Amino acid sequence: MNFDPLWGQTGQSVQAFWSEQWTRGLQSMQQMGQQVPSALNVMPGAPESANPWAAITEALQSAMGQAGATHGAQPAVQFDAQKLQNLQQAYLHDVQALSDKDQTQSWLAKDKRFNTADWSQNPVAGAAAAAYLLNSRMLTGLADAVQGDDKTRNRVRFAVEQWVAAMAPSNFLAFNADALKKVVETKGGSLAQGISNLLADMRQGHVSMTDESLFTVGKNVATTEGAVVFENELFQLIEYKPLTAKVHEKPFLMVPPCINKFYILDLQPDNSVIRHAVAQGHRTFVVSWRNPDESQAHKTWDNYIEDGVIKAISVTQDICEAPQINVLGFCVGGTMLSTAMAVLTARHARENGDVTAEPVKTTARSRSAAAKTAAKSSSKTAAKPFPVASMTLLTTLLNFSDTGILDIFIDENMVRFREMQMGKGGLMKGQDMASTFSFLRPNDLVWNYVVGNYLKGETPPPFDLLYWNSDSTNLPGPFYAWYLRNLYLENSLIKPGVLTVCGETIDMSRVTVPTYLYGSRDDHIVPIDAAYASTKVLGGELRFVMGASGHIAGVINPPAKKKRSHWLREDGTFPASFTDWTTGATEYPGSWWTDWSEWLASHAGKQVAAPASYGKGQEYPAIEAAPGRYVLAKA
Repeated sequence: MNFDPLWGQTGQSVQAFWSEQWTRGLQSMQQMGQQVPSALNVMPGAPESANPWAAITEALQSAMGQAGATHGAQPAVQFDAQKLQNLQQAYLHDVQALSDKDQTQSWLAKDKRFNTADWSQNPVAGAAAAAYLLNSRMLTGLADAVQGDDKTRNRVRFAVEQWVAAMAPSNFLAFNADALKKVVETKGGSLAQGISNLLADMRQGHVSMTDESLFTVGKNVATTEGAVVFENELFQLIEYKPLTAKVHEKPFLMVPPCINKFYILDLQPDNSVIRHAVAQGHRTFVVSWRNPDESQAHKTWDNYIEDGVIKAISVTQDICEAPQINVLGFCVGGTMLSTAMAVLTARHARENGDVTAEPVKTTARSRSAAAKTAAKSSSKTAAKPFPVASMTLLTTLLNFSDTGILDIFIDENMVRFREMQMGKGGLMKGQDMASTFSFLRPNDLVWNYVVGNYLKGETPPPFDLLYWNSDSTNLPGPFYAWYLRNLYLENSLIKPGVLTVCGETIDMSRVTVPTYLYGSRDDHIVPIDAAYASTKVLGGELRFVMGASGHIAGVINPPAKKKRSHWLREDGTFPASFTDWTTGATEYPGSWWTDWSEWLASHAGKQVAAPASYGKGQEYPAIEAAPGRYVLAKA
């Protein structure tokens, strides 16, 4: 073939790179004692014995080794023979297709990394991309063919996915047809800008996913009007200005996760969960967690439950002089809120001489009934009402038996390491957690920005959600270590009497307040099966709804957008499995917020005059305007 000199030199680099890697790959597979499919012996269009997959097989071996270390053994990688044979046949077929230009063009067109004319019209770049796609499918198939327990296979698959994503030709300037063309067109300007972007990201400590210079918390994100009315060393409590002349008599408290900033619930006026609640006539309060520094490095799970969630409930009651309030927890905030509810339940039972009361389990009402009446939370009338009238849990884990992709990171050795590292003090850095979550979707949340920011010298477009995603928070080490061992590793929250929190032996089944449970169908952080599993943990009246999309997009889905769907089961039953639940569920177009708003209103009490000022006199004065200063602290 005749190439432009620039492309010819790049093509030689491509061939040499892939040839070296292919050879190493064969050697690695042979060292693991595997029969290498004959079709892998030669990389099409390259010198003999060329294979780009050394690192992938090394990742396979490493992943298997890590899994074996958990059980005190180092098993050899074993593959399912039938799957291996099927892979070989498919690979042979695809190898032959490499000579078909139309076929390879169709491969490139289906992958957004390679679907431009620059890739398809350049023979070397196109060949490299086609070979990459062919072999990435092969290695992904090999990962799926690995034999072992679920955790082992998931770890192998994750390692393979990381390596395959990282080794795409599009991630390297020398191979990226689009980036090289831009270098030529800009006479090197894009490369200079890319270097500048890289240096800027190195200074800030993370890859930019959006133009962060365009966002200011309190100016164009987190703008709902309110004031901080209480603060301690863990959180600020924000009260929001009413948007209605009257409000429900029972105030509403939101507990967001402490591993993120609260303003995911208040990005913009048209998609703000907070503003929506205020507009529905709820006197609304939100916990804004402090971004921990070294002075909070000793804080524990108990501290966050007692001095965080329970304190926020108590202060909200005091400010509003309300015997009961409604509460909402999101993600980890929901897990913390549920734990606090179990603590309060134990205390309430003891204080009212009802330590042996059995939990009351009832089914959910129909959609219409839920909007009309509020359910009783106990079969007995307590001398003093329980402080919470109802609870909403959004994408929350209570039963940690299914933690999705995050399960690959959790085992005894990992948890013990974290306990030794920070169990007595220290910080889990926010950027470390943010990086982990980003690599759960490496092509979309890592390499996409590496290519755009550095290879092409582009500035990512403004996106408030990605700005929030980059605004990470730290966690106190003791809090994090307790959370890992007792919940993720040992799943003790669902075991009655096993955990002692804030001095109370807790039992989640005794939490009998009416509860609205929401799960997102495509959630990779809180799998929908795990969200549904909460119906088997809590006592009392429950209502479960499934929304479309993922962990964040499913939650932040205002009705006015008329997007996505949600599912409800009107017969009020909760079968043993989520799959069985779906067979009787009905799909409704649009946001789940409408159903939830009706349900929440049914538990919020009568309408009273909206307060004319924030807080409560001198006892709880307005300290500063929302969103407060705690949310501004950087990790």
